Formats: sequence, C-alpha cells, structure tokens
Amino acid sequence: MNIELSEHFTYRKLLRFTFPSMVMMVLTSVYGVVDGFFISNFIGAEPFAAVNIIMPFLMIFGAVGFMIGTGGSALVAFTLGTGDKKKANEIFSLLVYLLIGLGILFTVIGEIFVEPISRLLGADAAMLPYCVTYGRILMLALIPFMLQNVFQSFLVTAERPQLGLCTTLVSGVSNIILDALFIAVFRWGVAGAASATAISQTVGGIVPLVFFIVSRKSKLRLGKTHMDLRAITKACTNGSSEFMTNVSLSIVNMLYNWQLMRMLGTNGVAAYGVIMYVNFIFLSIYIGYSMGCAPIIGYHYGAGNKDELKNLFKKSLRIILVMSIVLTVAAEALARPLSMIFVSYDQELLEMTTYAFAVYSVSFLISGYNIYASSFFTALNDGFTSALISFCRTLIFEVIAVLVLPVLFGAYGIWYAVITAEVFALMLSVFFLARNRKKYGYI
Repeated sequence: MNIELSEHFTYRKLLRFTFPSMVMMVLTSVYGVVDGFFISNFIGAEPFAAVNIIMPFLMIFGAVGFMIGTGGSALVAFTLGTGDKKKANEIFSLLVYLLIGLGILFTVIGEIFVEPISRLLGADAAMLPYCVTYGRILMLALIPFMLQNVFQSFLVTAERPQLGLCTTLVSGVSNIILDALFIAVFRWGVAGAASATAISQTVGGIVPLVFFIVSRKSKLRLGKTHMDLRAITKACTNGSSEFMTNVSLSIVNMLYNWQLMRMLGTNGVAAYGVIMYVNFIFLSIYIGYSMGCAPIIGYHYGAGNKDELKNLFKKSLRIILVMSIVLTVAAEALARPLSMIFVSYDQELLEMTTYAFAVYSVSFLISGYNIYASSFFTALNDGFTSALISFCRTLIFEVIAVLVLPVLFGAYGIWYAVITAEVFALMLSVFFLARNRKKYGYI
C-alpha cells in the first residue's frame, strides 16, 4: 500500500517510505562503479583518468536538474500541504517545461565548448581525444539526464517512490549490459562507454516523463501551466543548496585532479577517480534518505503540523547515527577489496588507492548529518540556510583544505581534506539547527 505524506511516521513507516529513494541512489552509484570498472580494466588507466577529468564539467549541467527537482519538489509538497492541488500541478508542469528548455540550451553550449574545457581542466595531448569523445556523446543525452534527476524528487512527492526505483533499476541494468557489450565485446572503447551511459540515461528520463503525461491516478500530472516567476525563483532558491553541492563537487574535483596531476601524476588522478566512484555508493544512502524525507517535511511544514516535524527530525537523527557507524565500518573493511575492482593490475596504484580510500572513509561518520541538515532546510523552503551549509561544506572548507594540507603534510595530506571539511561543516550545521529551532518548531 502507498504511504501518504499526510500520515504520522513511525520508524518503520519512515524507513519504508525512504527505502526506495535510498536504493535508487545506491543503484545509480553502483552503475557508475560499473562504468569505471569497464573503462579502467578494458580500456586503460589513461582513458579512465581522462573520463574523470571531463566528468565534473558534465555534472555541472546535471546539477540544474537536481536543483529544480529538490527545490521544486519542496515547493510542490508545501503547496500540496496547503490543500491547493491545482496550483501544485501547475508549478510542477512549469518546472519540467523550464528544464527541457534549459537542456536544449546547455546541450548546444556543451557540444561547442567540450574541447577547450578539457584542455583547461588539465587534459594533455594523450587524454584530450578521450575527453572530447566521451563528453560529446554524453551531451546528446543531457535533456533526459536532467529529467532523470528532476523526476527522482518529484516521484517521491507524487507518492510513487517505487516507480523511481524501478526506473533506476531498468536504466542501470541496461547500462551494465550495454557497457559489457560495447566495451568488452565490440571494443568500442570510450565511445562505447559513453554510448551505454547515454542510452541508459535516456531510459531513466523518458519513462517518468511518459508516466506523468499519461497517468490519471498520479498526485502530480504534466498539463497546462502559466508563467510564474515567483514559483521559479522560489524553486531555484530552495534547490540552490543541491545546485551548489553538485557544482561545488565538480569544481573541487577539478581542483583535486589539478593538484594530484601536479603532485602524484596520472596515478593520483586515477586513485581519486576510484574514490569518487566508490564514495558515492556510501553517500548515496544519506542522500537517498534525505531526498525521501524532504517531501514529508515540506508537506507537514505547509500543513503547520509541528508535532510531526519534531517526530521526523528526532527519528532522522537517530537513523543517521546508526547509518554513519555501519557505513564507516563497512568502508574501512572494504577499502582494499573495492580498490582491487578497479586497479588490481597495478600494485603501486592499488596501494595508493587503498590508503586514500581508508582515510577518506572516516568522513562518513560526519557527512550524513551535514547532508541531512542541508536537505532539511531545503524541505522547509529555507533555501538560503541550506545553500550556505552546502556551499561551505562542499566548496569553501574543502578548497581551503585541498590547497593547505598538502603544503603542511606533503602530497598525501590531500586525502585528509574531506575529513577536515566535514568537521567544520558539522559545526555550521549544528549552529543553524540550533538557531532556527524555534522559527520552524522541529525541536
């Protein structure tokens, strides 16, 4: 049976409602790991490093989908909470149409600038062809990729998280099959990897689009709308933290790649690429839980139900505590086996990657609270506070750490940057949660 946003949530009901979002995000990250596995093992370390150099540029465009999805779903959930279903559907439709228009514009920009951007990001003559090939093919699927990101949030708001999970499953399985076919069998190299990803993203974006057009039972449906600049502004403001998170991660990844290329060479970039692939598997559980909770929080905030807000906040902190302990222990235990999946062919690279991931994994003790705090304020339609936490956590604190720690502790000091950034971000999150507790009534 579907769980409605208006219900009182026990631990069991909260985990049941958020479980599809968590699994969906984990599957998305696992499919990324499969991409990395095939590229690293069947094409080589240099193409693997090249893909990791151009990937942050591609993710910046996808970040717009996350921004409109998370910010828009918070606004739509709030509007549903006030009882205005017609307005909620108009806002939903407007945001989806806006995203498609932006996708067309971004596709043209990306196709034109992928080569000079690759050079700017540090691709040498050997890496450049791989960067350009991978980037241009993926840009062709940018619109469905952005739609896939936006619908992940709206399907939860529409009380259809299971459909989001099924779509992600089909999309991911197709990616794995096509990776094996295009790379391992047909030997199409980087072009094959990009084509497999582009096709799977198209599946992930088009299936929910068709659902929202044809379904008559969905709480949200695509239909007629009108220009509402206030709603667009509010949705973008609400989702600015998610946008900042994704853009900041892309910028920080570029900085990491630049620093590592300078200090440790191609091996350093490849090791960091492995961490980025695997790291997201663990973080995706926090992200999925926060994404699944957000529409519930937004609905009860819109309905003025402070008792349920307190209930959700208290239970979420306890759930994240258990998650943080389990995930950190698992990551430390699996540091070497996971590294071997990608780089077992090079002993020196394997040792570097294992050490780096073991250090990086300590951050999982803290990161869940910071991810939830930012998402929590997004759900409360407080985009400024949410964005400030994300901006400082993923950009300001980490950029400073990436630049300063190698100077103080040598090249391997860079692996401790994320822990440093998460500690300072936790202090900031606690400050804002304490400061706003009476304003929103969640404590």
